[in-house]
Amino acid sequence: MKTLLKSSAAALALSLAANAAAAEGKLVLYHWFEYMPQELLEKFTAETGIEVTMDTYDSNESMLATLKAGGMGTYDLAVPGDYMVKIMAGEGLLDTIGEGELVNKGNIAPEWADPGFDPGRAHSIPYQWGSTAFAVNRDIYGGDILTTAILFDPPEELSGKINVLDSQGEMMALGSLHLGIPQCSDDREQLKALNAMLQGAKQHWASFNSDTAKEVLVSGDAAAGMIYDGFAAKARAEGANVEYAFPKEGYVVWMDNVVLLKDAPNRKNALKFMDFLLEPENIAAVTNYAQYNAGVAGTGDYLDANLAALPERNPPAAAGEGVFIEVCGQQTQAVYDQIWTNLKK
Repeated sequence: MKTLLKSSAAALALSLAANAAAAEGKLVLYHWFEYMPQELLEKFTAETGIEVTMDTYDSNESMLATLKAGGMGTYDLAVPGDYMVKIMAGEGLLDTIGEGELVNKGNIAPEWADPGFDPGRAHSIPYQWGSTAFAVNRDIYGGDILTTAILFDPPEELSGKINVLDSQGEMMALGSLHLGIPQCSDDREQLKALNAMLQGAKQHWASFNSDTAKEVLVSGDAAAGMIYDGFAAKARAEGANVEYAFPKEGYVVWMDNVVLLKDAPNRKNALKFMDFLLEPENIAAVTNYAQYNAGVAGTGDYLDANLAALPERNPPAAAGEGVFIEVCGQQTQAVYDQIWTNLKK
């Protein structure tokens, strides 16, 4: 995958400089693109004297590939999605947060304090949560968009004008919802149908791109596109006449989490930054910037008043169920990996 190669090369190129940062007063963060306000990093540095170096990625899979290709020991913290936390823990890539090492751990909202992907928050803290579906330019298409057919069997007005995320987990989950089959199916006929459906849908897509998912909608280069709910809200704010869809077949729900990486060169500073993000005022600044939702209690007084009314946060009555991406067994995952590889050719 082009994205994996690019991200891996960037991480390896950074490794010498990052390893030099393994000293008092340094922190090396591996994060999603356009997901952390610079002002918040500056506030952390002003309060602690710790200088933050940040590198970015555009999918959970590219982050994992970079770490496994030599990034471990380079970064202190990463910000994977829920299912990826479970995968990383299973592969021994995460450090355990000891009892009492996070002073603000009690600020985690009760519903996110003991998630199935990281029981007891042994390795992570909540960052932001939201949904993934797609948005459609209403100047180009005025019909029903509450269906995953917009991506996989689109109307003529949208064919050839669709951007999809370069994200295997979300693509496979939405494809499974579209066909009405289980995630991580081991049924041969269902897997063949999923592969055939995706290969047939590919002709309607203009691009695979995550890091410009918002920009192509704002510029008009795409008439529809897979996108995260907060990015869709930002696209509207930047002038795109787009509507975010909650399809009747269902959509993806996710939670991104800050994880403590094994062999973190600046472990104590990493824990300080995690504690910093568990303060309601600080994580609320992320929510106001990214327009998702925080997993920390007490943020209400610090949030912009208009966030609660955003249509991207309020599924209509006809919306399907939001689902988390499931972690497949090794054999089943190998089949999904092959389907994805063939799709990207």
